[in-house]
Amino acid sequence: MPDWLLNPAAANGEARLPLEELSFQVGASVIAGFIVAAIFRATIVTRDRSASLPTTLVLLTVMTAIVTLVIGSNVARAFGLVGALSIVRFRTVVEDTRDTAFVIFSVVVGMAVGANYILLALVAMVAVTVVASIMRWAVPSGRMQGSAKLLLCVRLASTQDTAPILEVFKKYTKDFKTVGVSTAKQGAAMELTYGLRMSGAPETMIPFFAELNRVDGVQGVEIKENAKS
Repeated sequence: MPDWLLNPAAANGEARLPLEELSFQVGASVIAGFIVAAIFRATIVTRDRSASLPTTLVLLTVMTAIVTLVIGSNVARAFGLVGALSIVRFRTVVEDTRDTAFVIFSVVVGMAVGANYILLALVAMVAVTVVASIMRWAVPSGRMQGSAKLLLCVRLASTQDTAPILEVFKKYTKDFKTVGVSTAKQGAAMELTYGLRMSGAPETMIPFFAELNRVDGVQGVEIKENAKS
């Protein structure tokens, strides 16, 4: 096989990177990515888990390591890759700031592995595991626990007091919290979005909805989604 195909850097007069070293670093980034995802799954347990984020963490670690290998010590290539990657836009809202921390963590680990700082990556993973585990117990989560969380939207007149609605929630739900407020009909109505968990069987949804609709000022009740736990 041609030498330039095995190692394009050698064809450009740059320092040659042995294929064995490249394979080791990419393989190490895969293992590091799985470790980062495992740390995330083990330490972030008091929130509604995202099924796709652990996979994203693994892939992001590997891709960052590869990008670091591609850049090497070439400053011009680094600026070129920054410009090329700047066109990428992520429109998924990160629900928890801890998710953002783990995304950055996977990037840092990928960079360390790609730059052949394997020991530094291992030390960083141990440090993050210890800190995340301590904070998991030291800082209680504000998220609701349990299963079957519903996202409920209630539309009511803008002058209506929400106290009667909350009384109905207390009667039929285990816990609830306000997650969003918006206006409708040019300010004549409000749409309140609540996250809640029902305290009884699914059959209690019918009397729950009926009682909400009987509250003065309520114009509509709708389940937006059955959120994942």
